Amino acid sequence: MPTTYKVLGQVVSTATVNVNVYTVPASTLAIISSIVITNRGTDGTTFRLAVRPNAASVEDKHYVAYDVPIARNDTTVLSFGITMDAADVITINGANNNLSVSVFGTEIS
Repeated sequence: MPTTYKVLGQVVSTATVNVNVYTVPASTLAIISSIVITNRGTDGTTFRLAVRPNAASVEDKHYVAYDVPIARNDTTVLSFGITMDAADVITINGANNNLSVSVFGTEIS
């Protein structure tokens, strides 16, 4: 089983819209080591982060972070160890368009 350490996904938020950051490819497992959220804006904002098994629609039970405040020109680093199966999805929902989101981890295929 080959193991690849890499940047798994990067996106910019769309105000109050769920944006998929990373979807685990078919026949692959993933371990998420960290998620970095940067507020490039001049105002504070909030974000929500969901992990959706098998690309399920976002439900309350999927949130691992909910309305977390992030100050202007600041960065939040979430260190996890989330294990994901094929077709699982990480989704971000930012209160504005100023969030840059990066997911780092390992894919095992």
